Amino acid sequence: MSGTFNKVHLIRQVDLFTLKLFLSVVEEGQVGRAAARENIAASAATKRVQDLEEIVGVPLFDRNPRGVIPTAAGLVLARHLTQVFGTFEDIRRDISEFTEGVRGMIRVASTSGIIFQYLSREIGEFARSFPQVDIDLREGSNPEVLRAVTQGEVDVGVFAVAPGLTEGAFDVREYRTDRLIAVVPIGHPLAQRHSVKITDLLAYNYIAIAPSTSLMAQVRQAAANAGIVFKPKYTVNSVYAAAGLVRVNLGVTIQPDHMLTPQDLEFVQTVPLDEPWAARLLLVATPQGRSVSVATRNFIAQLTDRPG
Repeated sequence: MSGTFNKVHLIRQVDLFTLKLFLSVVEEGQVGRAAARENIAASAATKRVQDLEEIVGVPLFDRNPRGVIPTAAGLVLARHLTQVFGTFEDIRRDISEFTEGVRGMIRVASTSGIIFQYLSREIGEFARSFPQVDIDLREGSNPEVLRAVTQGEVDVGVFAVAPGLTEGAFDVREYRTDRLIAVVPIGHPLAQRHSVKITDLLAYNYIAIAPSTSLMAQVRQAAANAGIVFKPKYTVNSVYAAAGLVRVNLGVTIQPDHMLTPQDLEFVQTVPLDEPWAARLLLVATPQGRSVSVATRNFIAQLTDRPG
């Protein structure tokens, strides 16, 4: 096979159908099956593949009696073409949203606290503005949210910044800030303090929330820095369960501000937490380098384009 790769020749002489046919041959492992899949005669498919190899300048397949196997060059071309056709699909989807109205599904992941405090209201407002868009909402810890974004399982993740959580295959935008507070029973010795530190709280029965969360990692680290062995009295899976235990005077806890119900506030009191990590930054994450749908862009704009 003669010649060298020339991108101008590739653009001018190769049509998109031939490139799509090439991908089908790679996936099927046989020209005949790929031809049937693309509704073209096998002889015509063979000629197109041979012409493509001539333009590229290197063999794209190794032939054997059972079919074809892509060469190293063929695998490289297939990888790039998969991305190209993925981009075409993004274009088709986005253009259709302009012609048909914004519609589709947005997969969103966040923590229970952020959903309760903020996202439930945001999703309600978005649904009223874009009634043809469905929101698929899943709940998880901060690491689980970012894992879902990185693996492409969700389109949008909303999480609280913590050490080790801002590095990964995702892009981020600032959403808002909030604060962590101490929650103690009414009449508790700490209830009248202007502020408390983690060491003050750990002197009493401490109620831990979901030991795998970033909040608990920060509490453990703060305890270690103070030379305290972290041994919570109780461990529960949600801030609601923790608040319930505080209500009946079984201990103290830390949770995001604004999570308590009016009923809770009849039995508990909040105290500002004097720790550098008490102020939390909430971010919106999307898969790194991936284009997002018009619907997703509108949802992200609602989260990030107005004051928190």
